[in-house]
Amino acid sequence: MELLPLWLCLGFQFLTLGWRNRNGMATASQGRCLLVEGVADCRGQNLESVPSHLPPYSQRLILDANPLKTLWNHSLQPYPRLESLSLHGCQLGRIGRGAFRGQARLRSLALPDNSLSESYKDTAAAFRRLQALRRLDLSGNSLTEDMAALMLRNLSSLESVSLARNTIMRLDDSVFEGLGRLRELDLQRNYIFEIEGGAFDGLTELRHLNLAYNNLPCIVDFSLRQLRFLNISYNVLEWFLASGAEAAFELETLDLSHNQLLFFPLLPQCSKLHTLLLRDNNMGFYGDLYNASSPREMVAQFLLVDGNVTNITTVNLWEEFASSDLADLRFLDMSQNQFQYLPDGFLKKMPSLSHLNLNQNCLMTLHIREHEPPGALAELDLSQNQLSELHLAPGLPGCLRSLRSFNLSSNQLRGIPTGLFADASNITTIDMSHNQISLCPQPAGLARLDPPRCVDFRNVASLRSLSLEGCGLRALQDCSFQGTALTHLDLSGNWGLLNGTLAPLRDIAPTLQVLSLRNVGLRSSFMELDFSGFGNLRDLDLSGNSLTSFPRFGGSLALQTLDLRRNSLTALPQRAVSEQLTRSLRTIYLSQNPYDCCGVEGWGSLQRLHTIADLAMVTCNLSSKVIRLMELPGGMPQDCKWERVDMGLLYLVLILPSCLTLLVACTVIFLTFRKPLLQVIKSRCHWSSIY
Repeated sequence: MELLPLWLCLGFQFLTLGWRNRNGMATASQGRCLLVEGVADCRGQNLESVPSHLPPYSQRLILDANPLKTLWNHSLQPYPRLESLSLHGCQLGRIGRGAFRGQARLRSLALPDNSLSESYKDTAAAFRRLQALRRLDLSGNSLTEDMAALMLRNLSSLESVSLARNTIMRLDDSVFEGLGRLRELDLQRNYIFEIEGGAFDGLTELRHLNLAYNNLPCIVDFSLRQLRFLNISYNVLEWFLASGAEAAFELETLDLSHNQLLFFPLLPQCSKLHTLLLRDNNMGFYGDLYNASSPREMVAQFLLVDGNVTNITTVNLWEEFASSDLADLRFLDMSQNQFQYLPDGFLKKMPSLSHLNLNQNCLMTLHIREHEPPGALAELDLSQNQLSELHLAPGLPGCLRSLRSFNLSSNQLRGIPTGLFADASNITTIDMSHNQISLCPQPAGLARLDPPRCVDFRNVASLRSLSLEGCGLRALQDCSFQGTALTHLDLSGNWGLLNGTLAPLRDIAPTLQVLSLRNVGLRSSFMELDFSGFGNLRDLDLSGNSLTSFPRFGGSLALQTLDLRRNSLTALPQRAVSEQLTRSLRTIYLSQNPYDCCGVEGWGSLQRLHTIADLAMVTCNLSSKVIRLMELPGGMPQDCKWERVDMGLLYLVLILPSCLTLLVACTVIFLTFRKPLLQVIKSRCHWSSIY
């Protein structure tokens, strides 16, 4: 009995500590969620249930990446003011039928990457209470079209729905029934191979439709007049045929890239299309193959069966672009196709075109005529074709006046028409790399003596970036870039281009900011390269040459990146480390040079500057061994000390003992055999001896 008060005190203290611990745990649990102005961010907290001690006035709750697994009927009851709920990747397999009871304000619900297909009927029943819902994300839940139709039923308030990354295979008019306010629909990355007629007829407000990464074989009788954005890329389309009706379409962006289209798509006759993406198909124009004696060969007929109604659509295959409305088109990408030519009048139908991409086709010639390309064209990409000729119709002033970027790289051109850039007053970027061209060498006053097929960039005042990599250019003349203000110049891969002097670049030296002289044959016999006049140079590439000395940079140095890989450098001078590299240089590449391990005293300073981007790959030679620079021991290697000894004294020290040994041996032999040897000589010479 005497111990009873003591036990009671201890028990009371234990209960008090337990209550404090429980309160502390609740506070800590709440503390793991970030609370900012009505937003509770609890993502990635390993929660197994919705926390119940958050502020009841929370309007947005983020529970992403928590193993909730089940959303119970009571889970959201503490938060009646919720407007947005995100449950991304919460392993949800079940949502209680009453989970959203009392959530009359919920407008956005994100449930991607869960397992809602396991109890989709309960989930569908729970959704019916969300009469104010505007945005619903059900992507990545292994839903079929029947499951999706059941979940979306009676959600007439929806404006945006995502069903991406599910297992939907076909669409009919029952899937989106009653969604009259829907404006955005994302169906990408499913297995859709069929869309029945009328599947989208009830979606009168639909503006954005994404069907990318599916298995659609064709789109025939396209009639979604209210649609503005349509993405059908990465399917297996072979045909795209719009409705033949003359009704006005609102379509602005159409993405048909990465399909198997054989012909240019048949677009609406009246539309607002400004972006058309046709990249990576099998398209071509075939008018040159048409036999006029057989007019039936140029026509294809499509039989469309819709219930008891049968329609026949006739298409002219060789002039499929003729009836399309392309007046507002501004961006056209037809790259990676099989186009061998452009029909007459094709580009004339696009007076507003500003960007045209035709790279990686089979074009062999291009005719520049009046309004072709259109006067508004600002960017033209003809790279990686088979172009051997450009034809410029005479008397076309200002045909490229708006052009800013012109890419002709990787073709078979040996020249361009004279005066092509004469009126291109806005052009800033030209890429003619990998064409076997030559530059006009004479000044502008001697142009009549120029070779007939040379390319003349002189006096193109607006030009800022020029790429001539791998053009087989011969030695440049001093006036090759006269009258330009180039800031970016690439002359890589033209062996012997500079012929040991930077004089051809003096005209543009004050304006150059990026210069690439990779693999141009700068040999060790050349004098030290002097870039003193290149005051604004930021990036310089001298890799792939045979330089043995570090370039010279005088005056105020603005250089930030220097590439000296694959040269013949054996060491860096100390002035490069102390004066130049510490000023502005941020990155230098020095690997793949035959450095001498005994001449790397400056490497420590370089390592402290953290400027060598490829330091781990820099090696040096030591006694016929190749060693990584970072693996060199501290101080001078022992082998280097032997190499620095006076070789004359070393040879004397090594030879003197050998000579002394040989002299002693000869003396001993002579003294040992002196008397017999003298007797033999006298006997043979008949000399008399007196004893």
